[in-house]
Amino acid sequence: MATTDHLSEAIEGLEGLDHGEIEVTDLTTGEPFATVGAAGPEEAQAALERAAQAREQMRRSTLVERATWLESLAAEIERRKETLAEVIVREAGKPITSARGEVDSAVERVERAVEEVHELQGEYLRGTTAGHEGWEALVSPEPIGTVLCLSPYNYPLVTTLLQVAPAIAAGNSVVLKPSTKTPVSAAILAHCFDATDLPDGAFQYVPGHSSDIGSVLTESDQIDAIALTGSSSVGERIARDSGMVELHMELGGNAPALVFPDADLDAAAEDCMAGSLKYGGQRCSAVSRILAHEEIHDDLVDRIGAEMGDWVVGDLFDEETDMGPLIDESQAEWVETLVDDALARGADLVRGGERDGNYFEPTLLANVPEDARIVHEEQFGPVAAVTSFEHADHALDIANAGELGLDASVFTADHDRAMELAHEIQAGTVRINGRPSHGIGDIPFGGVGESGIGREGIGYTVEAFTQTKSIVL
Repeated sequence: MATTDHLSEAIEGLEGLDHGEIEVTDLTTGEPFATVGAAGPEEAQAALERAAQAREQMRRSTLVERATWLESLAAEIERRKETLAEVIVREAGKPITSARGEVDSAVERVERAVEEVHELQGEYLRGTTAGHEGWEALVSPEPIGTVLCLSPYNYPLVTTLLQVAPAIAAGNSVVLKPSTKTPVSAAILAHCFDATDLPDGAFQYVPGHSSDIGSVLTESDQIDAIALTGSSSVGERIARDSGMVELHMELGGNAPALVFPDADLDAAAEDCMAGSLKYGGQRCSAVSRILAHEEIHDDLVDRIGAEMGDWVVGDLFDEETDMGPLIDESQAEWVETLVDDALARGADLVRGGERDGNYFEPTLLANVPEDARIVHEEQFGPVAAVTSFEHADHALDIANAGELGLDASVFTADHDRAMELAHEIQAGTVRINGRPSHGIGDIPFGGVGESGIGREGIGYTVEAFTQTKSIVL
């Protein structure tokens, strides 16, 4: 296990930014464990200029060169696995088993991006319409330029690489601004890039506060695409202010899980509970509201409660621990507000409901009224909120209420009903008989409405960061 001194050494050289400091809290102790320098406007602008200067070399790079850079990156991440896992535990508050899993998944995503590099061969087309029979065209995917990557705190390594690796694969330069809550894993990622032969300036790590450098980055005419994983409100602001750039955004989620009487209730209860509680519910794909048919509402609540009783909250370095604290006290207070609102409107508290600092107990609410805020707003907390419905159309009305539509689940043994509901639910991804899960990015995912623009997934993101040129003969 890496020591704190080792972690300080891992980010050595990144404290030299002179606009201030980002003090990172160790969520296992509540005390600071690392300090990262914060960039100011001038430093952010300098990073943009360095990335712009690298664009031409990146554009002319061969597919073999890009694949080699990414292969080296994957090896460097793997070499630092235990250090990165400890960082993710401390700065993001993930249990050690989940943190190690995130590092493994990050390596998988980079390796998958290597495969996608070799798909960027373009194509040959012949004219088929009247008057164009003799025309021929070479259709070439070319880099879009410089990609600004804005990564979140909840998956500080995986989500960052889901943005950065495809951008490099497509031949772009990259400017990365990580969350100020979790900048240390991104700092180590910057060291991983330094150990590859990526052209100078092609990867720029810019830690800093959004109030200081956000608009400098997002409104720059040196940025050609913006990749954001974050809140809907931030996404709307960037879309309004960024101008004519490619936008690739995964935003807020409020995933419903529709459970019918013919479903395997034990499996549904396990999936709904884990979907609600994994990483304290701090996931855009978390099961945020459970819609149970009135015939099985009480039975499902009992089963979820039994599953929740086995959920271990405790020492994040204990491999038996399932959940730790939320990212900070303000997030825990937000969850408390939503739970209190539901209870005030008549919901029943079955389990949990208490906050202690930034810890919030795994919580189960039953008979949650449809007008409760927790049914319509993103909670990002460890709360399984169960609302009953009378029939499928009623469930659809609840599921489709609001502006968010990222993920959803349907639990039923009736194939026809499952497919009909999947087509009618307004969400980017609908999982049948399972909780939302996005894997390493083979299947596209993203949202409708205020849940995002575009679709993520390694190959889909590579395509988003290219532009098509047709050379017609």
